[in-house]
Amino acid sequence: MLIKETEVKGILTKSNLPVADYSVNPYTGCAHACRYCYASFMKRFANHPEPWGEFVDVKNWPAIRNPEKYAGKELFIGSVTDPYQEAEETYRRTRRLLEEMQGSGCSISIATKSDLVLRDLDLIRTFPNARVSWSINTLDESFRKEMDSAVSIERRIAAMKAFHEAGIRTTCFISPIFPGITDPKEIILKTKDYCNLVWLENLNLRGSYKGAIMNWIRDNRPDLLPLYQDIYEEKDRGYWSALDLEMREFTKALGLTYLRNDDSGKQAFDAPPVVVNYFFHEEIIPSAGKKRKGESDHE
Repeated sequence: MLIKETEVKGILTKSNLPVADYSVNPYTGCAHACRYCYASFMKRFANHPEPWGEFVDVKNWPAIRNPEKYAGKELFIGSVTDPYQEAEETYRRTRRLLEEMQGSGCSISIATKSDLVLRDLDLIRTFPNARVSWSINTLDESFRKEMDSAVSIERRIAAMKAFHEAGIRTTCFISPIFPGITDPKEIILKTKDYCNLVWLENLNLRGSYKGAIMNWIRDNRPDLLPLYQDIYEEKDRGYWSALDLEMREFTKALGLTYLRNDDSGKQAFDAPPVVVNYFFHEEIIPSAGKKRKGESDHE
């Protein structure tokens, strides 16, 4: 793993993502090396010959001037990197950001696959309407290890529980859902008492990792290859439409609110958890193949 420090002009950048006003990424690259990482498109801006997942640039930025001007704004921390990957334990870039913004009046949302975020629980709870989300797409550790190098699923769920019990809003991000492999029902049953919101997101194959995932399915789950070919080569959305109906019935039986992505902004997301289907998120979120405003490393 290549780790180096880099100087940037700023760390908060305006975002066109529907969930935040600003995106914040204290690192470029991510040691979790997820096979399906949509953020791998950032490699084209990173000037690294190493494969995505084998380098991390640690960002150093000038002190944030007048943090109070971000009062009432939403900051999404970790849109194209994990802000609590292993490097954070040493470099503490995410913690520095939180310390700089503490008391500014901004809201924060943090996306991670790590339990290192527990270190900053007392700091995070000082922000209004703070939310922390953990990505969980399986309860099978053998499959998890095939797909990422982050901490175990049990450690993620334990961290989610700790934040939830501390009164901080939590999200279980069931993403990406691998057709025929991910069981969103069992994940919801496992986590529903520890989160306010569940996001369901489909595996959206694009870019360089499409071939890698299709080859993995071919080699490891050949029984699913026809299904993946239908979805990702023939563009058949039937699987996701059927799963949408199935999840709607399942959540209704549990007494949970179920929404499509275009309705998600209308809810307060209080317990019991709201479940939001983002299977067709490409209808409202720009392609990750394009350079997104607010996600450049050259602020």
